[in-house]
Amino acid sequence: MNSAPETLRRDFGGDIIEPGAADYAAARRSILASGNPAYVLRPKSAADVQAAVRFAADARLVLKVRGGGHAFAGFGTNDGGVVIDLSGLSSVEVIDKDRHLVRIGGGATWGQVVAALAPHGLAISSGDTRSVGVGGLTLSGGITWKVRKYGLALDNLVTANVVTAGGQLVRASATEYPELFWGLRGGGGNFGVVTAFEFAAHPTTDVIFGKITFPASEGAAVLQGWADYLRTAPEELTSIATLANPFAGGPEAPVEIQVAFDGDDPELAAQVIDPIRALGTVLSDDVALMPYGDVLVDGATPPPGIQLVTRSAFVGPTSVPGALRTLTEIATAQGSPVIAIRSVGGAVSRVPDDATAYAHRQAELMVITTTVGPEPVIAAGQPAFDAVWGKLAPHVTGAYANFLTTATDKDVAAVYPSATYQRLAAVKSEYDPANLFAANHNVKGSN
Repeated sequence: MNSAPETLRRDFGGDIIEPGAADYAAARRSILASGNPAYVLRPKSAADVQAAVRFAADARLVLKVRGGGHAFAGFGTNDGGVVIDLSGLSSVEVIDKDRHLVRIGGGATWGQVVAALAPHGLAISSGDTRSVGVGGLTLSGGITWKVRKYGLALDNLVTANVVTAGGQLVRASATEYPELFWGLRGGGGNFGVVTAFEFAAHPTTDVIFGKITFPASEGAAVLQGWADYLRTAPEELTSIATLANPFAGGPEAPVEIQVAFDGDDPELAAQVIDPIRALGTVLSDDVALMPYGDVLVDGATPPPGIQLVTRSAFVGPTSVPGALRTLTEIATAQGSPVIAIRSVGGAVSRVPDDATAYAHRQAELMVITTTVGPEPVIAAGQPAFDAVWGKLAPHVTGAYANFLTTATDKDVAAVYPSATYQRLAAVKSEYDPANLFAANHNVKGSN
């Protein structure tokens, strides 16, 4: 029996899921975290989101908003509070064919977007996992397989329909609520619930994508050559290097260089990718033409009791050699985390530093480390994990909110440098002075 308060049942037209309901066991957890919320609310409209926000605020309940549910820090669930699950708001619609404008519901996943846009020959520089939510990825950045050519996902955002802490629905863009729009593009979920996004998509063809591997013994030379080449490579090329892959030998694993060429011309792609092949002894090469949607991978839910711990930072141009030497040493040591190094630059760096709340425009690389295991193993390995980052500290700066398991004050300071944070705090004071939207890398208001 539904025991939700009468005001919620009256004002909210979506599904109300409470403990004891048949679907509560599934609804209470996100992809990477499990909780016991008092209410999981699945809105069917923006008006439902407004009602849900007002209910949580009036009841003084902890509020979390779930898009795709992939937040490493477990932002998609809680204990005893309200979860707004946006999965029912997942429509994808081309609203202006000439301008390639696309409206996407706040609960859509990137897999849904790619599938819907493919028949139109369109794409958005998007997440690399199908089940990742459009909202979470976009609001904090969006470093993707087309990032060097088309920028971050948030760089392609044109408008956002937002329910603020007071329950108002506003449309934010460069000309309407411009300071809110600035904050949304990098400020995460600090300012409200985005019920719909409008993006400028781009025409797309099939892409040329795959993985080239090199011996671990050649790692240092391959990585430095790779980074040097990406500095001036055509922006159609985006690439990720992976070290210490546990499924390929851990510390003895080959260096894996994934490449994505945004185009379907094999000869042109070969000209662009061949300099990477020439960096060392190629052990394997599965680069091939494929639909853009096939580049995205399926997300997996860890088994019960298994935790993922991830941490990220950026590498500026002058720090690249030192960072790569350190990462190569770490990767070949026993107990190394999985290391991924993503190329950025290109279109990302051409956007003015203060144009959005994403604050790491001039980085050339982003480093991500990940460890996986049962909680006792993770806890026992924490000193070693911290030691890895101690070695990296002289060569890296900042952090990327979408690849952080923690959300401490130190993490927030890394994600948002001081000037960015102060501007975000002013936006927070205007649109969420009571900090209802605290389940994120949280910005406190300036009041």
